[in-house]
Amino acid sequence: MLTAVSAILVFLIVILVHEFGHFAVAKLVGIKVNEFSIGMGPKLIQRKSGETEYTLRLLPIGGYVKMEGEDEDSNDPRSFNNFPPLSRIAVVAAGAIMNFILAIVVLTIVSFGVGAPGTTIEETTPNSPAERAGLLPGDRIVEINNIKINNWESIVDTISNSDPNSEIDIVINRNGQNISYSLIPTIDEGRTVIGIIPKYEKSFIAAIKGGIEKTLIIIRLMFEFFGMLFRGQVKLDHLSGPVGIIHEVGVAAKSGIYDLLFLLGFININLGFINLLPIPALDGSRIIFLFIELIRGKPINPEKEGFIHFIGFVFLISLMLIITYRDIIKFNIFGR
Repeated sequence: MLTAVSAILVFLIVILVHEFGHFAVAKLVGIKVNEFSIGMGPKLIQRKSGETEYTLRLLPIGGYVKMEGEDEDSNDPRSFNNFPPLSRIAVVAAGAIMNFILAIVVLTIVSFGVGAPGTTIEETTPNSPAERAGLLPGDRIVEINNIKINNWESIVDTISNSDPNSEIDIVINRNGQNISYSLIPTIDEGRTVIGIIPKYEKSFIAAIKGGIEKTLIIIRLMFEFFGMLFRGQVKLDHLSGPVGIIHEVGVAAKSGIYDLLFLLGFININLGFINLLPIPALDGSRIIFLFIELIRGKPINPEKEGFIHFIGFVFLISLMLIITYRDIIKFNIFGR
């Protein structure tokens, strides 16, 4: 039950925010919106306010914003295709942008809740280079190998990029006084380390910074993942669809609210990133066509563009079915 409720909430939040982005910018620029729908399948609730129908449907696996003239001919002066390309690009891109914004908000909450690792040492691991050199809990690292230290990430990066066979020069601040140490690092699971555990600090500014940094890190990982995918270094088994996501949501929900929120942020970034890829039927592809229209001064033949999006849609649905089938087997959904 916990898994089902958590999964429905996560899907609804992700979809609602994405579609609200399209909806809000469409309304802002003046495009007529006929329907704002969350979910797919049979209607559960439908209410009309002004010119727009608001619909909640049975299956929380999608949603859409139906704009006048987006997928059909319309003589209405407020139809989608009657607006300048830049306005339409803003509408199409707004869904993914809203997912990124929500990710930053959610990951900021996570950063504030669990705290962010700072530059002050909480403890040194037993018999580590740091302990043997004389570093103590409460020491604040201010410099490593003549590189100024501002955050925990700079500590990790500087030490990781150091020669494990050479001394590392560290300047710490202890009771207001700077003290220099030299130590030789060690290798732990392939990483160059000195054996320190940071003190976690809670502050609103640090939380915002942490939320933005986590979002950027995940986006970077997405680029790396797709790079590996195109090089053939990622197999189909490494991909997950809705079934895999529901499984992970259930695990995160049982682990605690911050794990669930982190996963919510991660899914938002994934959805936003993938939607901006130039794959037919996705928002990224539509943006490409709009940029071409902006450059050419006239749109591409709607039938040709529609056919390309249809091919992309068939490909994506086929891929999703394959991944879903593999997820069902991987997670033994039916207990066989």
